[in-house]
Amino acid sequence: MTCPICRGAGYLRMDANVDSPNFSRLIPCTCKMEERRTRSQSRVRQFSDLSMFRDYTFDTFDSAVRGTRDAFEAASSYAAHPDGWLVLVGQYGCGKTHLAAAIANESLRMKMNPIIAVVPDLLDYLRTTFGPDADASYDERFNAFRDADLLILDDLGTENATPWAREKLFQIINHRYNERAPLVVTTNDLDRADPRIRSRLMDWQVATHCYLDADDFRDRSARRPRTRGR
Repeated sequence: MTCPICRGAGYLRMDANVDSPNFSRLIPCTCKMEERRTRSQSRVRQFSDLSMFRDYTFDTFDSAVRGTRDAFEAASSYAAHPDGWLVLVGQYGCGKTHLAAAIANESLRMKMNPIIAVVPDLLDYLRTTFGPDADASYDERFNAFRDADLLILDDLGTENATPWAREKLFQIINHRYNERAPLVVTTNDLDRADPRIRSRLMDWQVATHCYLDADDFRDRSARRPRTRGR
């Protein structure tokens, strides 16, 4: 269907006086902006494809493991009503990512568009927009993460803390803080986060913290006795 505003051109000419620097300047029509937004969200969803996490559900999480029950209940409650922020803190292999992915999978059932991204990978993804073969602008990718229905940041604090990385990550988190947009964060150590980010994550009026005091599930699996086959 042809856009009734621009009649399919995709752009409109600004209404400005002849002596204005904006005279004859072309600006994107609302249909073009919507097309860009949809395309950007599609690319980001491909980047954060949840198919690798399809088995990470609340049903497959073993909440009987010592030190996980409170986090399991908090994550389940958050998934039912994703409002505010949920911060999951614990050592490697304790189940943080499983619970975060379970929230994402549940939000899909609620017709939301969640994005789950490992923080170092997210930053690398944004950096590629500066390359000669980039298929999207930086703003398109950045805004898709910033404005996601539900954003899940996995492994906060493991990124290479360059000034650029700190600033971009802060901008994403600060925007969601100001908008009170749903956010889930997993981290091994909150003290490794940028002080500005940590301050917002520590705001008890916005964020709920859960600590998982469980052993690495990989170690638990390795210690599990094996039975001989017949």
